[in-house]
Amino acid sequence: MNNWIYQNQEVDTVSDFPDNTYGFVYKITHLPTGKKYIGKKILFFTRKVKLTKKDLLEFEGVVGRRPAYKLAVKESDWKTYWGSNKEILELSKTEPDDHWEREILAAAPSKKLLTYYETKFQMIYQVLEKPEEFWNDNILGKFYTKDFQ
Repeated sequence: MNNWIYQNQEVDTVSDFPDNTYGFVYKITHLPTGKKYIGKKILFFTRKVKLTKKDLLEFEGVVGRRPAYKLAVKESDWKTYWGSNKEILELSKTEPDDHWEREILAAAPSKKLLTYYETKFQMIYQVLEKPEEFWNDNILGKFYTKDFQ
């Protein structure tokens, strides 16, 4: 398995990230072609789970409205993540791991900053203006490669 690289160190657990990291911005490079993809990934999935009867008993006698849900947090699939680009996903199944480099560009403490950093790096690398170098075809769903042709 091709591990993530962050600040020239291999990352294989959440504890390798700075404290309070919400997610990270990454660059995946296909070494034979030099083509890259810049994206973002969160470290933990959070979802609402309906409270069971046993859970609801804990709120017996509490004044006010009882909650109907609790938040369940679990680690995301960041270790095995290859991005959302279909071409990369297909290539990653057929190509050996040593043809790929997965680099973490920045770690972010919040959802808002994560989106900001992703957009920042996509603009810095000019991903839409260089379609021969990058697989990215849009930024924020507002700016597209076709806008530059």
